[in-house]
Amino acid sequence: MSAKIWPILTFLLFAAIGYGAREAIGSVYGAAEARDLLEALSRAGLYLGSATATASATTLALMLTLIGMLRKLDTDFDKETYRRVTLIASLATASLMMSLLVLLAFVLPVGEFDELPAGWYTMLYEVLFAGAVIMVGLLAATVMVTYLTVRRVVGQITPGEEV
Repeated sequence: MSAKIWPILTFLLFAAIGYGAREAIGSVYGAAEARDLLEALSRAGLYLGSATATASATTLALMLTLIGMLRKLDTDFDKETYRRVTLIASLATASLMMSLLVLLAFVLPVGEFDELPAGWYTMLYEVLFAGAVIMVGLLAATVMVTYLTVRRVVGQITPGEEV
């Protein structure tokens, strides 16, 4: 299977798991229930968003280090290796931006809004849950591309065929 398909499959797998989790929770029947679910989601989401932001920022910094190391090695790397490093940086940037949006949304004091329409809490819950799932899916795809890139680099610098 092509190395390009693995990150897509990884993202889709995590999206399916997130969808399954959302379906397991069931329908939100009222504003009070949605408010309770939002509070629970925001407590977990703040930690998840913070961890994702940290992981993504670290990945970006490590990609800069990797580029410097690749240039100093005696082995010539093909354009595919550099494309993968660029893809890792793109995915890490996307997951970092998504985590920042999710963190920003989770710090809203949603329980303090009194004059909101009835469907507001349900819609906000759905959007925030989807945002958290997308954020995790992007990070998982980043991990998969990073793994494939490390395997490629190790394969290119290791003497012999046994990698």
